[in-house]
Amino acid sequence: MFIETELTPNPDTLKFLPGQTLLESGTANFTDPDSAEGSPLAQAMFAVSGVKGVFIGFDFVTVSKSTEDEWDSLKPSILAALMQFFASGAPILNFSEAQTSLAVDEDEADADIIEQIKTLLDEKVRPAVAGDGGDIIYHGFKEGIVYLEMQGACAGCPSSTITLKHGIENLLKYYVPEVVDVRAVG
Repeated sequence: MFIETELTPNPDTLKFLPGQTLLESGTANFTDPDSAEGSPLAQAMFAVSGVKGVFIGFDFVTVSKSTEDEWDSLKPSILAALMQFFASGAPILNFSEAQTSLAVDEDEADADIIEQIKTLLDEKVRPAVAGDGGDIIYHGFKEGIVYLEMQGACAGCPSSTITLKHGIENLLKYYVPEVVDVRAVG
C-alpha cells in the first residue's frame, strides 16, 4: 500500500491519502484521545506521540500535530501506524453516524433559506475545504446568522477566519440575501 501525503494551509496539519474510501458519507473529527473511543483508526493515530487531532473524510485522514513537533520526525511514525492499521483490517469507525451536530434552534419559516444555504455549502464550499483536508459543518441559521464549524485542517488554520468571513460569508450573502453574518462554532 502506498499512502500519499499533501500539505494543507495549516502548517500543523498534514493530509494522508491511502488510496481507498474511508467513509462512505459524512466525516469524523477527533480532537483528543478520549474522543477517539469509537474509531480504531483515530486511536491508532493518537498512539503516535505528538498527534493532537485526527479528522477522517471520504478518502483521506488529516492529522494535526502539536506546534513544537516537527513533521520530519512525526510523518514516518504516522505512515507506519497507518500501514499497520490498514493491514489489520480493523473498521474505521465502530459506529454508523460519523457527524454529531450542535444544532441551533431554527425557525421553520426559514426552511427554504436553510435548504439554499445547505446546497451552497455542499456544492461549492465543502469540496474546496475537503481538498485542503478539512470539512465545514452546518449548525444552523437564525436571525440572518449562519453557524458553521470548521474541522480537520481548517480548524485552527491561520487562514480559517479569512476563509469563513471573506470567502464563505461573501458567497452565502451573494446567493442568499437573507444571510447577514457567518459565525464559527465549536
